[in-house]
Amino acid sequence: MNNITLKVNGESHTCDAPITLPELLIQINLNPRLVAVEYNGEILHRQFWTETQLQNSDRLEIVTIVGGG
Repeated sequence: MNNITLKVNGESHTCDAPITLPELLIQINLNPRLVAVEYNGEILHRQFWTETQLQNSDRLEIVTIVGGG
C-alpha cells in the first residue's frame, strides 16, 4: 500500500491508498450519511462517492449535517 496526503478541512491527513471517500469518512469517525463533501472545489454528489478513489493532494471540505429545530 501507498500513503497519500489529503487536505481535509484545511488540515493535512495521511492515509493508506487506495481509499474511497466513504472509507475515509469512516476512518476519520464521520457517518457518511450525515455529511456533505466538497471535493477539489466542487460538491460531490453522494452517488459518486463509492467510485471516487482519493488521490494524493486532493482537497476535501466536509460539513456535518446537524438536525434540530
